[in-house]
Amino acid sequence: MESSLPQRLQKSVSGSFHKTALLQKRVRELIRGSAPLIETREVNPIKIAFLEMERGLIELIPEEESPASL
Repeated sequence: MESSLPQRLQKSVSGSFHKTALLQKRVRELIRGSAPLIETREVNPIKIAFLEMERGLIELIPEEESPASL
């Protein structure tokens, strides 16, 4: 039986502030119109960001190193 999104998020993040911050930042980008980095029919930005994180497609860059503040 496949785990629900909250169960998968909890297992993957497991209290890691870094991963939580990464997901939050990417969800905000998706909500603001960024294109998903994966091909999916999924529309839920949380699920899309989680899939991207699972595949290693996103990483957290500290604000002072990022080119533009999101």
